[in-house]
Amino acid sequence: MSEHRAFSAVTGFSVYFADSASPWQRGSNENTNGLLRQYFPKGTNLAEHTLERLAAVATELNGRPRKSLGWDTPAERMAALIEAL
Repeated sequence: MSEHRAFSAVTGFSVYFADSASPWQRGSNENTNGLLRQYFPKGTNLAEHTLERLAAVATELNGRPRKSLGWDTPAERMAALIEAL
């Protein structure tokens, strides 16, 4: 995320990076990787998929309730954040 400083300045959100070789620091990331593996097995070349297919998977995952979000969907949380700006 090369533009993390600009992102933080515009949004007011802090950006943190996990230490390398420390998957326990990336719980949400590791969970998302597991969800993606349901659609794309490890080693899949994403360039072989259409942008429409990738967008459809993103939409489906962003519409999936998450326990870590109090059973809200990522899309609901993002909409609430944008509305609050």
